[in-house]
Amino acid sequence: FESSAVSTSWFGGKGRSPLQTLYDLDQGPRSALAEVHRQRRELLRRACSRHTRRQRLLRPEDLRHVLVDDARGLLYCYVPKVACTNWKRVLLALSGRGPSDPRAIPAPEAHAPGLLPSLADFSPAEVNRRLRAYLAFLFVREPFERLASAYRNKLQRPWGAAFQRRFGTDIVRRLRPRPSPDALARGHDVRFSEFLAYLLDPRTRRDGPLNEHWERAHALCHPCRLRYDVVGKFETLAEDAAFVLGLAGAPGLRFPEPPPGARAAARDRAERLFRDISPFYQRRLFGLYKMDFLLFNYSVPSYLRLR
Repeated sequence: FESSAVSTSWFGGKGRSPLQTLYDLDQGPRSALAEVHRQRRELLRRACSRHTRRQRLLRPEDLRHVLVDDARGLLYCYVPKVACTNWKRVLLALSGRGPSDPRAIPAPEAHAPGLLPSLADFSPAEVNRRLRAYLAFLFVREPFERLASAYRNKLQRPWGAAFQRRFGTDIVRRLRPRPSPDALARGHDVRFSEFLAYLLDPRTRRDGPLNEHWERAHALCHPCRLRYDVVGKFETLAEDAAFVLGLAGAPGLRFPEPPPGARAAARDRAERLFRDISPFYQRRLFGLYKMDFLLFNYSVPSYLRLR
């Protein structure tokens, strides 16, 4: 699949496409936020040029995380643990497949298979047309904070029982010297250090790609192969979401906000979890997620001891 050419045509044929609107913003005097996003695109382009070698062409299965809104001319690559539930709610509201208020859409419905088409569902010719003409965006997050959030949500919390049975039992069986029968059956008490050891275990990678909740953002969205017009960040979620919705011609749609203090609490939680991890494992884990730090311009968290 090719995605390097930028076309300002749009399949919808009604009004200006989001991509055309962004193009117009780039040609005239830019707002401060438009300039931020121009710089992020340029930083990503330079980082891809500097840090990636020649890559294979993408296969259809590589595109399953890129959701399509044909009515608005949008492509959204979702990264779990980066507000993807709320973005799916918003896309359902925009497409008319759900209530006009995204907050009224239950989370299980937002994740229901088939409600939002993926680029992987289309023929190569249809994929390439959309890549050329639609506004493509993704949202990313500081990699270790996202990893801590995935651990807590899927391996610690009661509602993660299915993940605990699927992954937790394997982690316990593989890495715990003398696991109890209860832990072997339920996988409900995986320690953060065990989770990280599982990610770094060569056997995990031999078994196939990492689960999407802890897979690297660049491995899910292929930002050095696909052209992304907007790189949103979890750390500036409200402003970046409003920017995308403005480009999509829906400035009145309100993006669901996290509870007050939630982001600060997530940062503190990540710091507490990583504080107990040895510098040796911190370095190895940073090596695993290094490309996400480089491509999306994240600094190394101050609590890490990499030297």
